Amino acid sequence: MAKDVIISTGAVNCYGTRVLTEGIDLSQYERNPVLLWMHRRAFDGDAMPIGKVANLRVEDGKLIGTPVFDQNDDFARQIESKWESGFLRMASAALEPIETSADDALVLPGQTRETVTRSKLVEVSIVDIGGNDEALQLCGADGKLMKLAAGEDAPDLPLLQLTKEDNPETGEEAGEENNKPQNQTTAMNKEQLTLLGLPEDASDEQATAALQLMKTKADSADALTLAAVTQCVDQAIADRKIVAEQRDHFIKLGKSAGAEMLADTFKAMPVQTKPTDTLNLSHQSAPGAGSPAAKSYTKLSEVPQSELLTLRKDKPAEYMRLYKAEYGVDCPALSE
Repeated sequence: MAKDVIISTGAVNCYGTRVLTEGIDLSQYERNPVLLWMHRRAFDGDAMPIGKVANLRVEDGKLIGTPVFDQNDDFARQIESKWESGFLRMASAALEPIETSADDALVLPGQTRETVTRSKLVEVSIVDIGGNDEALQLCGADGKLMKLAAGEDAPDLPLLQLTKEDNPETGEEAGEENNKPQNQTTAMNKEQLTLLGLPEDASDEQATAALQLMKTKADSADALTLAAVTQCVDQAIADRKIVAEQRDHFIKLGKSAGAEMLADTFKAMPVQTKPTDTLNLSHQSAPGAGSPAAKSYTKLSEVPQSELLTLRKDKPAEYMRLYKAEYGVDCPALSE
């Protein structure tokens, strides 16, 4: 069963324009409803029509037709096979603009060229990949394909122009770089340019270069900060201020607070002492005899290292109380 195809609609296409379906003149095409492959005609080489378009009609703002392939042409039958199998699914209309309009009422979001209000259908092609959903090809009055995708101007299909008030200093019409509807712009405002250290008339290229330089400097600063933080954390582990399992936590903290703040934090932290380190202290390693400081301590880590053995020997009950306060468990029996 032959498949219908949407040939054109009034949507914005990749050329930045739109073609009003109701303004397409079909009269000449209907006298010779040729179907081509990829818009190739005889003067492009050996290309020949591969069929015709039947049942051409307009429904719901869409131009629709039914491709009929030449059964006496081997190549046309190959295209038909892929079409009927669903491997080819797009058709493309070659349209010649006759009349265009810059009326704001006809402009849709994303449109950059005038609306084609009247046009003439030249031919219809089966295509592999269309330039847009409707796969339009626009032809000038000379029959040649318009090359519009790059944004170049064309007398038959002008770019939408901004009003002169948009350039009050010169009174000149907007140039190619501003050929967009008035609700669209890529220009940076004066405040942004000032923050980048650029003059108000800086080009997009200068702004891009300034932003790239800013990003490079920021990346370099981040790398230096990470290196300083990592070194600080590794030194704290070596000094037994923190354990290795806390490394990632303190690196994350340092990236947020800064290497200097992290270093000050480590300076204020006591050296961590394992319970076994304290219990295994020998009398021989104790400093000279002396009395514990009269100062009252709340946990074992507050006792100076030089007083630990004396406290353990002379005041075992106090030692065991401070041990439990430090580690949350009862102190093992003390040995001489």
